[in-house]
Amino acid sequence: MSDRISGLAGVVIWTTAERYPAMRAFYIDTLGLVPRSDRAQFVSFVLSEADDVRLNVSVHREVEGVARDPLRIMLLLRVDDIEATSTRLRASGVTFLREPEQEPWGGWIATFPDPDGNIVQLLQPAR
Repeated sequence: MSDRISGLAGVVIWTTAERYPAMRAFYIDTLGLVPRSDRAQFVSFVLSEADDVRLNVSVHREVEGVARDPLRIMLLLRVDDIEATSTRLRASGVTFLREPEQEPWGGWIATFPDPDGNIVQLLQPAR
């Protein structure tokens, strides 16, 4: 055993009960993530089988409205083909804040909000 942090277990995106259906639909129907667990007011996705990294969307009674400071945390999702993924998402109604663009280090990124205003970014690593 070590006293160091050994990895990322997951991320929870909290929302309101009223906004939960739109958030759930966005992550399942629009982004195409497959739920591992899908219960009333809670859905969980495995983003990395190898590391068991999870993304959860759930209701929290102390959360109100949309994200007040959406730039504070950004959800970064790895993709293999950013052009194909962004084309599919655009056809599903996603409005990009930043269209796919290559970074100086060689990777590609594209940025958009989820229904609560949280910032989501696609990342296609440099090849």
